[in-house]
Amino acid sequence: MQTTRHSVLITGGASGIGLAIAGKFHQAGNQVILVGRSETALAAACKLLPGAQSCVADVSSGADRARLVSLYPQVTILVNNAGIQFNDAIAQASEADIERELNVNFLAPVLLAKAFIPGLSQHPAAAIINVSSGLALVPKEDAAIYCASKAALHSFSKTLRWQLEATSIRVFEVLPPLVETAMTAGRGKGKITPAQLADEFWEGFKNDRMEMLIGKAKLLFWINRLAPRLAEKILRPGV
Repeated sequence: MQTTRHSVLITGGASGIGLAIAGKFHQAGNQVILVGRSETALAAACKLLPGAQSCVADVSSGADRARLVSLYPQVTILVNNAGIQFNDAIAQASEADIERELNVNFLAPVLLAKAFIPGLSQHPAAAIINVSSGLALVPKEDAAIYCASKAALHSFSKTLRWQLEATSIRVFEVLPPLVETAMTAGRGKGKITPAQLADEFWEGFKNDRMEMLIGKAKLLFWINRLAPRLAEKILRPGV
């Protein structure tokens, strides 16, 4: 994949995985547009990436998605990175939280992709990059909606890749392991840093790896393929 002369819009770009991926594109000389809900966080991120643009938007809002498409018609790479995770049992989860988690993690990437495809298709080299999760392969017990939404995004990424294979738009998927971010604070061990993820992503992106299993997600993939009960046990350590 061509790695320069792009305009890259990254949702959830103010911190964590999004900011780390933005740094790779910025370092390669691309125009970077960071999207997030916090103006303060976006301003701090832009100081780290001189020349980067930012836009306050909630990707779960149809009006905000339409505004992004209208403001940035020049975009050649869309990175669907924004995500949230609630860790409640379904019986205790609120309907509002369930709907928001599905909207942010799955519906927003789908609808943003749909909205940007007409513009992306006008460029000789364009891409949609969906950040899903290793948990799309094997779910964990206390994050049912998060895992289901990422599994849906995993399936969507594959089928969208097939649908667009005759166009100039390439569809990449990044499947991270547990990453040290604000969302995972206080949970899990053996996390990788956003910078480590971004390094591995960048190598995959340069070499046209359309489906990128990052770090321990590669191990989980093979365990699930060869011994699915063991994979489930790993994600349900108390059982």
